[in-house]
Amino acid sequence: MEGDSVISPDVVARYAADAAREIDGVTRVVEGVRRGIRFDGEAIELHLALRFGASIPAVGPAVQENVAAYLERMTDARPAAVNIVIDEVDVLP
Repeated sequence: MEGDSVISPDVVARYAADAAREIDGVTRVVEGVRRGIRFDGEAIELHLALRFGASIPAVGPAVQENVAAYLERMTDARPAAVNIVIDEVDVLP
């Protein structure tokens, strides 16, 4: 049987969250729309919390690249854009 497979937006969101949390400085995905991740089929938006002291200019691009590469590896499609929103800063003990 031939045809295209469809991956649930929830699965894509879970993959993106896993990839984002792999980056040093990211503490968590901030809960909200689709567990803090919005995916419209082309672009993905992640709402993240960072560890206090983490460099946003360093963490942002690292998350973007890791999420895009992870999604490409897992779904065979690279998102058109990976947008990062830093919603919170966590002060960890």
